[in-house]
Amino acid sequence: MANPGLPHPIRNVVIVGGGTAGWMAAAALAHHFRNAPIRFTLIESSEIGTVGVGEATIPTIRRFYAALGMSDADVMKACSATAKLGIRFNDWLRPGHSFVHPFGRFGQDLNGVEFHQYWLAARAAGDTAPLGDYSLGAMLAQEGHATLPAPNPPSQLSIFDWALHFDAALFAQHMRRFAEGLGVTRIDARIGDVALRGEDGFIDAVILDDGRRIDGDFFIDCSGFRSLLLGEALGVGYQDWSHWLFCDGAWAVQSERVGDPPSCTAVTARTAGWQWRIPLRHREGNGIVFSSRFQSEREALDELLANLPGSPTTEPRRLRFTPGRRDAAWSKNCVALGLASGFLEPLESTSIALIETGIERLKQLFPDSSCNTALLDEYNEQTAEEMERVRDFLILHYALNGRSEPFWKACGSLDMPFSVNKKLKLWRTRGAFLRYRWEMFSPASWLAIYAGFDCLPASIDPALTGTNTAQLTRSLHAMRQSIRAAVTDTPTHAEFLEIMEATA
Repeated sequence: MANPGLPHPIRNVVIVGGGTAGWMAAAALAHHFRNAPIRFTLIESSEIGTVGVGEATIPTIRRFYAALGMSDADVMKACSATAKLGIRFNDWLRPGHSFVHPFGRFGQDLNGVEFHQYWLAARAAGDTAPLGDYSLGAMLAQEGHATLPAPNPPSQLSIFDWALHFDAALFAQHMRRFAEGLGVTRIDARIGDVALRGEDGFIDAVILDDGRRIDGDFFIDCSGFRSLLLGEALGVGYQDWSHWLFCDGAWAVQSERVGDPPSCTAVTARTAGWQWRIPLRHREGNGIVFSSRFQSEREALDELLANLPGSPTTEPRRLRFTPGRRDAAWSKNCVALGLASGFLEPLESTSIALIETGIERLKQLFPDSSCNTALLDEYNEQTAEEMERVRDFLILHYALNGRSEPFWKACGSLDMPFSVNKKLKLWRTRGAFLRYRWEMFSPASWLAIYAGFDCLPASIDPALTGTNTAQLTRSLHAMRQSIRAAVTDTPTHAEFLEIMEATA
C-alpha cells in the first residue's frame, strides 16, 4: 500500500458538471490516459440545465475532435452542424458597413514584405478594393459558399480554414457517448457539500445530495458560472474586467431557419451591444449581448425579438455574467474549465476554444497527488496570459467602433490595457504586428479587425518606396480575380452540407 504521506499517482479524477466543458474534458482525458490506470467519474444533475448557447466555434475545435478519431462529417451529422468560414460584422463601424473576419490569411507575401503592406501601398495610390477581396475564406463566407481547404495549397491565396456552427447540447451528448465508451462513469446527482482535507485544504470528496460520498485524487470544476469547487469551496477570487468589457448580459432564443444557411456567423451592432445569428441545419441560434448600464433587460429583449430572421421556437433565456477570470484556474487539487474559470463574452467564439486549451494544458502538466506548485504555477500563468490576450482582442473591436450611441461612444473612449495600446500604437505607426505569448488570434485576425474598422497605419514598409504603381495595381487585380474564380468553382454552403452528409 502506498504511503499516504507521500505523493502517489492520480488514480481517481472527478469531474463536477457536464455540458460542453465537462464532457469535452471527460472525452479528451479518458482518451489521452486510456492506457493508464485512472478512473474518471463525471457528476451532473439532469435537473440542472446548462448554458448551452456556445454554438459557434473557431477552427481549433476540428483539431480537438480529430485527435479523438472523429471526422468532420460525423461530428456535423451528430450535431446538426453547418460550416463557419468566419464572422461577418454588420454595422460596427457605422450603419450599413460590413466586413468578414475570416479564418485564414490575406493575399500573397512577396520579397520578404507582408502582403498587407502592398495592399496599403495600392490603397494610397487610389485602389479601393477591400482587404477581404484578397482572402479566399472571406470571399467564400461573403458569397455563401463552402468547401474543404486544399491539402497542398498551390499558393498563399488558397490558404483558409473553417470551423463549425453546432447545437451545443448535441455536441455535449456526442462527447458523452464517446467518453462513456471509454469507461467514464456518469452519476446523475446534485452536489450537496464539498469535503476538504484538514491538513492542506485539498478537496477530499464531494458529498451528493443523497448522502453519497465521491472521493477523488483530482477534481475538475465544470460547474459553470457558479464555480462550485474552485470559487466556492476553495475560495479562489475573481478578477472583474467589466471596466474594459461593458457587456454583462444576454438574451438567447432559437428561431425557425430562413433560407439557405450562410457559411459565417453574423454579429450585428445594436443600441447597447450586438446581436448574433448562428445558422444550424434545423434552426437558427440567436441572441443579443448587451450592457445593463446602457440598456434595460426589456429593451434588449425587444430589440432582439424585433430582429429575428424567423419566428421564435423557444422562450428567450436570460443570461447574466461578469466579464473576467478567476485569480487562478488551478488551486490545490482542482482545475476549473469553461465558465467556472472565467468568461469574457461570446464575441469571436472563444469560450469553447478556451476549454480546449485548458484541457491540453492539463494533459501536458498532469500532476501526481502532491499537485506540485511548479505545474500549478505554469498552468495558471499560461491560462492568465491567454485570457488576457483574448480580452485584448475583444476590446479592440469595441475601441475602434464609429457609432454614435452612448454605449458605443463609451467603448470608443475607454482606457485600454497597456498591452492593447502597445499593439495599436505599433500598428498605427508602421503597420507592424506585435505578438505576445499564448495568443489565440494570429496577426491575420488582428489585420482583419484593423482593416475592417478602417484603422490604417500612418506609413508603410519603406521597402515599397518607388514601387511601380501600375504594376502593383495589375498584380493585386490578378489576385482578386484568382480568388473570385476559385469561389465560383466551389459549392454553395447548402450543397457543401449535402456533400458532407453523404460522406458521414
